[in-house]
Amino acid sequence: MARFKQVDNLRIQLTAEEETLRDAEEAQAVIDIQAETDAKAQKATDKVNGNQKLLDLGLSQSEVDALTK
Repeated sequence: MARFKQVDNLRIQLTAEEETLRDAEEAQAVIDIQAETDAKAQKATDKVNGNQKLLDLGLSQSEVDALTK
């Protein structure tokens, strides 16, 4: 399926080179979004694990909250 760009209110079809570049940009965007999602999930997991480790050391939840907030 042909893709187009708009230049000076004219609809122009992308060249093969422009299509290849656009495909690469779209693929990189998907990778970037997934990396950001993974980083957020890892941060949440680390927070829960860190909290649990402090509780396992014998601290109360209020003490953990005081240290981490």
